[in-house]
Amino acid sequence: MNARAQAATEFDLPERIENTEQLEEALSRPPRRLVEMMARLEGDLMLIGAGGKMGPSLARMARRACDASGVARRVIAVSRFSSPAVADSLETDGIEIIRCDLFDPDAFARLPDVENIVYMAARKFGSYGQEGATWATNCFLPGLVCQKFGRSRIVGFSTGNVYPLVPIDSGGSREQDPLEPIGEYAASAVGRERLLGYFSEQYGFPAAILRLNYAHELRYGIIVDIAQKVAAGEPVDVTMGYFNAIWQGDANAMSLLALEHAASPPLVVNVAGPETLRVRDVAEQLGQELGQSVSIEGREAETALLSNGRRAYELFGRPIIPEGQIIRWIADWIGRGGPTHGKPTKFEVRDGQF
Repeated sequence: MNARAQAATEFDLPERIENTEQLEEALSRPPRRLVEMMARLEGDLMLIGAGGKMGPSLARMARRACDASGVARRVIAVSRFSSPAVADSLETDGIEIIRCDLFDPDAFARLPDVENIVYMAARKFGSYGQEGATWATNCFLPGLVCQKFGRSRIVGFSTGNVYPLVPIDSGGSREQDPLEPIGEYAASAVGRERLLGYFSEQYGFPAAILRLNYAHELRYGIIVDIAQKVAAGEPVDVTMGYFNAIWQGDANAMSLLALEHAASPPLVVNVAGPETLRVRDVAEQLGQELGQSVSIEGREAETALLSNGRRAYELFGRPIIPEGQIIRWIADWIGRGGPTHGKPTKFEVRDGQF
């Protein structure tokens, strides 16, 4: 690997992330193993549903990894792009933009054929009371994608919500565990997985299913939710008392590395942080960082939504950014009034009604 590629993949941990520009750079910096994989990967890459919380930094990481590898490759981001500024910034960074309503048959048919697909479109929040839209987004659209791109390699996002709540000392659900979804959203996520698996076997295309639980950055995530409550002097509910956290940049890298491990039947892998974090302890640490007293309400249940990420570490390597660093960065960011996405995770929900 040349010196330029090495420089692009080294990650020195700053004490603080000063602004959104530095945050976006950190979220999209590719690790060395991803640059090496992009040098081996054949064909262009398209991210479908790339306008959400994770898509822009994932697209940037893909672009940077391709550039560092020295391989010329199109990186295409597909979304309605309700925020023109997001689309403009991605174009500035060398990513091709396709504005597309995936439910528009004509627009969907015009999407170019590419060798590699990362499918991200999904609906979670607002599912309760809008179950039809949830199933259409989470099952109907993936089926269409599989039919149109039946000769491609497809990595599709799923969620840890496909698992039941498990004992807090279990180490988290593993990929081979039975799926017992709670609520319409989780059931539709199982449906998405089943369709990807069905079409992968019918058409023979390689696929990977990523059960993500939970990606974090400074503007979004469970730790952000807790930090905002602590900073505002609001009580922190600890009924859902434990959770997993993974830096979104690490989740981005694993998602792209999964392209090389796609198979038929699909590879299924949890993307989650290595530690089981206790909400009460995280709140107390955030309180210390923010100089705020912490108010706790509720009592920890004996179960929580937890995932075991060991298989992902064996395939893709362990996360680079430790959970303690994520907590410190978020405390500093929230304490300085840094911007957030304004989208609570609703991780406290135990009945599946999102």
